[in-house]
Amino acid sequence: MIETTRKLKQVQTQIRSKETDKKRAFLTMEELKQVPDDTNVYKSIGKTFVLEKKATLMNEQENKFKDSETSITALQSSKEYLEKQIAEVENNLRELLQQDPGLARQIMSMNV
Repeated sequence: MIETTRKLKQVQTQIRSKETDKKRAFLTMEELKQVPDDTNVYKSIGKTFVLEKKATLMNEQENKFKDSETSITALQSSKEYLEKQIAEVENNLRELLQQDPGLARQIMSMNV
């Protein structure tokens, strides 16, 4: 259960990261749409800015947006699977404790 909970938290963190990437790509595309086609646009590469065509930059942002959406969908299904696993483990533990009250008392007396 501890391992599954750790994996679930990791997946949730990855989902938040991908949602941030998706939002950044969307906002960049929205700003680029407002710029005339003949305007010089620059792409940030580390601390350097490189001159790019607007169409190239738009395509890159669209790809980032689509990749983020795909990743989020896959991570959501992983999250649902892990949540089901946690619920199943909780039910199994609950049944185990109901079947053996002595075990429940023993666990409760332990210092965690």
